[in-house]
This record gives sequence, structure tokens and C-alpha cells, in this order.
Amino acid sequence: MNGSRARGVFLAGTDTDVGKTRVAVGLIRALTAQGWRACGMKPVASGTISTEYGVINEDVDSIATASGRNSATAGDINPYCFEWPVSPHIGAERVGIVVDMGRIVTAYERLARDQDIVVVEGAGGWLAPIGPVATMADVARALRLPVVLVVGLRLGCLNHALLSAQAIARAGATLAGWIGSAIDPAMPAQIENVEALKQRLPAPQLGLLPFSRAPEHDAAALELAAHALMGPPVRPALLSGASSTPVRLP
Repeated sequence: MNGSRARGVFLAGTDTDVGKTRVAVGLIRALTAQGWRACGMKPVASGTISTEYGVINEDVDSIATASGRNSATAGDINPYCFEWPVSPHIGAERVGIVVDMGRIVTAYERLARDQDIVVVEGAGGWLAPIGPVATMADVARALRLPVVLVVGLRLGCLNHALLSAQAIARAGATLAGWIGSAIDPAMPAQIENVEALKQRLPAPQLGLLPFSRAPEHDAAALELAAHALMGPPVRPALLSGASSTPVRLP
């Protein structure tokens, strides 16, 4: 790793429940398999479950497990977690908390000290509110990270994806690529929709996760995404016919 700041990428979704956590976990595992020190982060989360590690957000639990959880990094992986499973700004208001962007940046920097790359998952969509004014877009900008858009493949995804890409550009962020996430097994013309996304989105497709694919296969499906984000692997991986052009991360 060059310098004290790890590379990083921000996963934004076209909506909530489009597979961002599945992509985050698969990407972390793919990066790890290629020899990179990779961990995940979900700065703001809503909704909790009870686990052997205590009360925690389900998405955060999955990301922490993939990252090799430990007590030192638990709070940094998820600085803000609200019990009520609603939009974060509502959950925060209910308990009288204002999300502090500085706290998120500090947590990210602590994680980055021992990593080559930090995969940061947003909550909801790009403009999901996290306070009276702030949105998830402000988190990505505060962390100065390029964005990978997770497109939930269902009816209406073209509009959602194109609007999200437009909003990302207007925010001055870099759209590094997009990953398709099949979430509706009955979606008509899925292949045609993916082709339309390839033609219209101003960034390369970095992967595709089919519907109901076993999670243990997700890392293999995202090997090319890991290669595109970080360049050649530290140690040999499958990467059959890899031809993705590496995306230059800061």
C-alpha cells in the first residue's frame, strides 16, 4: 500500500434492497482471494438484529464477518446504527442524534491504516437522507471515494440507474463502474435491460450477480471487478480472460 491512506470505493445503490451488501461481501472476498488486504464499512445503518456479537445491523454483521471482525474495528465498520428500520434521518431524529461526517471520516481513516482497500457501502440510494440536510452523497464526497453503482435489476432499473449516474456526476463524484444485481427472477427482458445499461451508463460494467446465486460463488463472479478496481492481483487468481481496464482509485 502506498502512503497512509488506503484506496477505497463507495457502493451506491439505485434504491434500497438492491443487493449492495451482497456486492460488498463478494467484492471483499474477491479482493482478499487476490491477495489484497480488504475490509468493508457501512457508515450509517438502520434496523438491528440480535447476534452472538450483540445487537447489530444485519448488513453490518455480514460485512464485519467478511472483513475478519475484531473488537478494535467493530465501531469503525459502523459508526452509526439506528434501531428503527427506516430512513436513517428518521432513525437519527427519533433518538436525538446528528450524524457527524467527521466521525465517519475518522473511522474510515482508522480502518484504512491496515488495509489496501476499504469497500464502503451506502445506505439506501445515492441521495438517501441521513440528517436534516445531509445525504449519503455527502458521505461519499467527505471520504473522497469513487463510486460503484449497484443496479437492482428489475422493472424501472433503467430510469433509476440513469438518474443515479446523473446525480453522482452533478455531485462531482467519479462513477468508476456499475454492477448488476438481479433481484427479480420474473423480470422481463433482463438481458435487453443489461445491454441498455451498458450502452447508456457512462462507466463500465464491472460485474453481474444472478438471482439467488449461492453466496459462496459471489467472489468468483466479482473477480473481474476486483481486478478492475485494484489492478493485477497480488497472488494468482482465476481471472480467466480478464480484460477489464483498471480503474484508477485515489
